[in-house]
Amino acid sequence: MTQILIVDDDTDLRNQTAGYLADHGYEVQTAGNAGEMKQVLDESAIELVLLDVMLPGEDGLSICRRLSDAGGPPVIMISALGEEIDRILGLELGADDYIPKPCSPRELLARVRAVLRRREAPPEERSAGRAYEFAGYKLDVVRRQLRGPTGVVVMLTAGEFALLRAFLDRPGRILTREQLLDYARGSEAEVFDRAIDVQISRLRRKLVASSGEALITTLRGAGYMMDERVTRT
Repeated sequence: MTQILIVDDDTDLRNQTAGYLADHGYEVQTAGNAGEMKQVLDESAIELVLLDVMLPGEDGLSICRRLSDAGGPPVIMISALGEEIDRILGLELGADDYIPKPCSPRELLARVRAVLRRREAPPEERSAGRAYEFAGYKLDVVRRQLRGPTGVVVMLTAGEFALLRAFLDRPGRILTREQLLDYARGSEAEVFDRAIDVQISRLRRKLVASSGEALITTLRGAGYMMDERVTRT
């Protein structure tokens, strides 16, 4: 069973959410703060974290950045701070999705399934050992691992991984925000255009840090493009 960790200091809310997700086939653990979260992560193979922003002690945004930098499990931020700037900040710090409170259990379940689906390689890819090579990089689809030209692993969130694959599947093509939303996040995912801008900006920074080249070009009024030779192995 897929293991999910809910980090929220509202005991009633986290227990209700845990019960709902458990009823839909997930193994759910809970934590009320960063310390309890660390203990669960150390002891269990958590595959997704549902993380509240307003926590006692270390706040959710700081926790999200730390998990992202360490290549931890994907994170869905859940917060009463629902303004666009707050969503963008959460995504900028490494969240794979951001849901404002209050949200319906059905919407939360759909978001959970969408993020987990993006983390899983299709059966044909697992058996074929599929990989992409481009500009000195190698992206291993099965391991979901990107190695830079120097051999150093570049940590990617689920959203960044999905975006990079969208570009690598269509090298030299201009992709609009709407196309990237469909290719990388799924047409049923309820996201907004700025989320794509934020994740592309973050992906660019990681590529620059690894090789000195951003690789993804912005074409004003048209979209984005990666004009690199891509080899599939």
